[in-house]
Amino acid sequence: MGGGGSARFAVAVVGRVVNDVVSFVVFTVLDLLDVMLCLVYKLVDYAMEAEWKPCYCCSSPKDMIASSGQILVSEKGGSKVVRLSSTKLQLEDISDTLYSRPSLVSDVSRTTVQELRRIKMERRGNRRPAAGLRSAGGVRSASSNTTTFTINSTIIQMLQGKIGGDASCPVPRWSDCDCPTCTSWSSPSGSRDSLLFVHADGPKDGGVAEEDVLFIHGFISSSSFWTETVFPNFSDEARARYRLFAVDLLGFGRSPKPADSLYTLREHVEMIERSVLERYKVRSFHIVAHSLGSILALALAVKYPGAVKSLTLLAPPYFPVPKGEKGTQFVLRRVAPRRVWPAIAFGASVACWYEHISRTVCLVVCKNHRLWELAFKFVTRNRIRTFLMDGFFCHTHNAAWHTLHNIICGSAGKIDGYLDAVRDQLSCDVTVIHGRDDELLPLSCSYDVRCKIPRAHVKVVDNKDHITIVVGRQKAFARELEEIWMNTRR
Repeated sequence: MGGGGSARFAVAVVGRVVNDVVSFVVFTVLDLLDVMLCLVYKLVDYAMEAEWKPCYCCSSPKDMIASSGQILVSEKGGSKVVRLSSTKLQLEDISDTLYSRPSLVSDVSRTTVQELRRIKMERRGNRRPAAGLRSAGGVRSASSNTTTFTINSTIIQMLQGKIGGDASCPVPRWSDCDCPTCTSWSSPSGSRDSLLFVHADGPKDGGVAEEDVLFIHGFISSSSFWTETVFPNFSDEARARYRLFAVDLLGFGRSPKPADSLYTLREHVEMIERSVLERYKVRSFHIVAHSLGSILALALAVKYPGAVKSLTLLAPPYFPVPKGEKGTQFVLRRVAPRRVWPAIAFGASVACWYEHISRTVCLVVCKNHRLWELAFKFVTRNRIRTFLMDGFFCHTHNAAWHTLHNIICGSAGKIDGYLDAVRDQLSCDVTVIHGRDDELLPLSCSYDVRCKIPRAHVKVVDNKDHITIVVGRQKAFARELEEIWMNTRR
């Protein structure tokens, strides 16, 4: 046994070393490729759209401040002026990971230098921590409510385009799909204030529902994640008692995909409010959310503490930030560790770190989603696999890029407050479900949620990962949800 254990340990160590070395080479090449693609897209964008389009690679000082010195933003139906002072702007919704993503080489170099300094100081008997290097994103100060940023020119230009000035066109860019499904919201019959696509299901034959349930999908997904799996497996009693609402989040599925949106937490939450709570006159409700949707679920629960009857979170992306760490950057490295293995971590790393490579993926996959959908339907003959791919295809790069950074990374400074509020201000049941084999978000995320909310019940499902926590066990999951909802009635 001892010899076998040593052999397994040696194999594991060798595997980690190989993964580290291969990952360093691969992501160094991707760093260079992303820089080259930046230039290519600038030229092609100018040729196709007759204007230079900003990207987060451009951050020269002369471009950081608008000549007017002010920016207008929309806030609950009114307009506010956000005043700029030098290159600083108080803005809580924008994650600095959008424009501060150091290359792997510079990241490794900085980490190595810091570690050498630490060892040197320990040898000298000085136990004071070395002063941290200044963040590449230019973050100067932070408080519980706002953060002062050195603003990237892209944010300035996008915010200025939202109100006044040259009216930005809501239609997709040349690299986005222009099919009826993806652009129906921006047709003449629609408007810039179009609501989210909502799949509503409830009692038939004029029956009246007793309670409402809101389902929120995760990143690069759609309402079909719920409607094609869980909804058909609810019992007749549940269908007669509950109204079920599954939304396509802003920028995904059949919902609006505005090209000038920054897809902030506030935008996502307000669209859910308008599209579901206000439109269907929902007064109290249960929430079921997966992955990224768990952050939106927590934000809604805190905003409506007396309305939420139960909170069910699947694989919530919660990473407690160590003291002294920059929250957004810490979460970025946990979600996207820049490793080639496991494969899902490699995909997340490409999506998070490389603006132009991920745009290329969207150009190849999302713009041509009708062709890919047809191919998958023909090859797989499997409805489950096909609807998962449909959800993966129907989004824009702008939506995916900003949602990923502004929700998952940008919420790092807010989610602790949300969890504290759920613990102290809400009395609803909290259930957290996680697949033991989840390679994207570790099981510790759910246990850390329970540490913040002691009454939360954590259920670990063996042999299930980030997707199969629902897909493949939809019947069992439907029964679990019905039990959770019934318990609130007791």
